[in-house]
Amino acid sequence: MALFVAAANLRPAIAAVSPLVNPIRADLDLSATGVSLLTTVPTLAMGVCAPLAAYAGRRYGLQSGVLIGLVIITLGTAARLLGASTWLQLSSAAIVGAGIAIAQTLLPAVVKTRFAARAGLVTGLYTAGLGLGGAVAAGVSAPLADALGSWPGALASWALLAVAGIALWSAAKGSLALDDVTAPAGPAAQRMPWSSGVAWHITVLSAVNSALYYCELAWVAPLLHDGAGRDAGTAGFMLTVMIAIQVVAMLAVPALLGEGRGTWAGLAVMMTLTAAGFLGLAYAPATATWLWIAALGVGHGGLFTLVLTLPVRAGRDPGEAGRISAMAFFIGYGCAALAPLLVGALRDATGTFTLAFGALGAIGLLMLVPIAWLRRTILHPVKAR
Repeated sequence: MALFVAAANLRPAIAAVSPLVNPIRADLDLSATGVSLLTTVPTLAMGVCAPLAAYAGRRYGLQSGVLIGLVIITLGTAARLLGASTWLQLSSAAIVGAGIAIAQTLLPAVVKTRFAARAGLVTGLYTAGLGLGGAVAAGVSAPLADALGSWPGALASWALLAVAGIALWSAAKGSLALDDVTAPAGPAAQRMPWSSGVAWHITVLSAVNSALYYCELAWVAPLLHDGAGRDAGTAGFMLTVMIAIQVVAMLAVPALLGEGRGTWAGLAVMMTLTAAGFLGLAYAPATATWLWIAALGVGHGGLFTLVLTLPVRAGRDPGEAGRISAMAFFIGYGCAALAPLLVGALRDATGTFTLAFGALGAIGLLMLVPIAWLRRTILHPVKAR
C-alpha cells in the first residue's frame, strides 16, 4: 500500500494541469506555448534532477530518500495555492518535478531490494499506482476547481495525496526494513553506449514513447474542448478514461503476448494503434471520439510496457541493459519536456491542434522503421553490433 500510494503521487501534478488549461491561460494571460511550460518544466526537472536521487539514496538510504522525494512533492504542490502568478506556478512545477525525480528513481530500487521474489507482482502494483494517480487527477481537477472556485486551489489540493503518501511510507518503515539499505551507484554513473546502433534505436523509440505520453497529458483535454466541443469536465473525464485504459493495457498486453517474437508484432500493433489515435483526434476529433480515446488507451498503454522491456532484451548482461536504459531515459525526458512545448507553439501558430496532432501521429508511424530494425538486430546480435 505504501508503494502504491507513493507511486500515485508521481503524475497528478502534471496530469491535473491539462483539464484546467483554459482558466489558467485566461488568468495568467498565457499563450498555448506559455501554458505548456507547466508540463515542460516539471518534466525537464525530472530528467535534470535525477542524479539527486542517486545522491539521496546513497547518503540517506532508500527509506529516507523516497520520503525526501514525497516531502518535496508535497511542498511544491502546496505552494501552488499561493496565487495565480506565472513565476510562482512555474517555480512550484519545477520543485514538484525535482521531488518526482527523486521518488520515481528510488522506488524501482525498493522493489528490487525488498520484493525480489515478487518483482512482477509489485512492479505491476507500482505501475498501476502511477497510472491511476494521473487518471484521477485528470478527471477530478476540473470539477474540483469549480467546487473551490479556484484553479490554484485545485492544483494545490493534490498535496493532500502526497501527505497520505508520507504517512503511509513512514508507517511502513518497519515492514519495509530499508533503513540500512542504500541505493546502488546505478548505470548513470557508468559510460553510456553512445556508439551502439542498438542503443540508439531503443533510445529513439523511448524518446518518442515519452514525448507522446506527455503530449497526451498536456493537450488531449484541451483538444477535446476546442476541437470536439466538450466542456472542461467532460474532457477531463475522457482523459481519465484514456489513462485508465492505459493502466489496464500496461499489464494485460505483455501478459497476452508472453515472451518471444510476439513482442515485436505487439510493438508494431501498439505503435500503429497509438498513431491512429493521434491522427483521429487531429482530423476527426468530434467524430468517433471514443474510438480515438480507446486507441490511445490500448495502444499507448501496451506500447509503454513493451518499450521498457527493450533494454532487457537487447542487453547481453544486466550492466549493458542498465546502460542502454539510462541512455534511453536521459534523452527521452529531454524529448518529453520539449514535445508539449512544440505542440503549444503549433497550436498558437495555426489556431488548431490539427497540424500538431497529425505530426505526432506521423512520427508514431515512422517508428515502425526502428521497430523492424530492432527485430532483425536483436534476433541476430552478432551482426547487429
